[in-house]
Amino acid sequence: MDTDFPIEKLESQIRELYGRVVWTHKTQEKCADIILKQHVKIKIAQIVLSAITTTGVLVAVFGNNQTIGVITAILSAILFGLNTYTKDYDLGEIAQKHTAAAVDLWNVREKYLSLLTDLSIKKVSVDEIIEKRDHLQNELFNIYNGAPRSINKAYLEATKGLKSNEEMTFTDIEIDSLLPKELRKVKQNEAQQSNSPEN
Repeated sequence: MDTDFPIEKLESQIRELYGRVVWTHKTQEKCADIILKQHVKIKIAQIVLSAITTTGVLVAVFGNNQTIGVITAILSAILFGLNTYTKDYDLGEIAQKHTAAAVDLWNVREKYLSLLTDLSIKKVSVDEIIEKRDHLQNELFNIYNGAPRSINKAYLEATKGLKSNEEMTFTDIEIDSLLPKELRKVKQNEAQQSNSPEN
């Protein structure tokens, strides 16, 4: 019994870490999607404003129309603002950094999943578990250290995508919903019993 106890504690911690990485991975993916959409919208706006401004300048100069000249000046100022914003904040590059972080997190997520599999078939010793866990923690530290900060909207979309309401804590059932059936802690019949009307 004493030999199983540390492994159970380690398994519990690794399951929690796995859940957090799943969540963070999904959040980074959503960040990349949101920022890339903003990037595309701004690029389209820049093209449209450039075309309208150029046409407006030609009409104002050759047509001698003051109203079009004023409208063109306003649109030109908006275009200048967008160009300045995209010069200071390269949204395409930021989206790429979120994508790179998501890819790195996916790799760590899969390593946690493999470690949980090894635990379930009793393939690793306590010392090996601790060594692998610590190594993965260092990998995560390096990924988080280089990853861009996520945005709230992405977190909300990740929450919706993963169908959970809790931020950083997971019940066994919630983690089980993210794991393959063979690695679930709460067996299916136990989950059905707990959801039955008699309980």
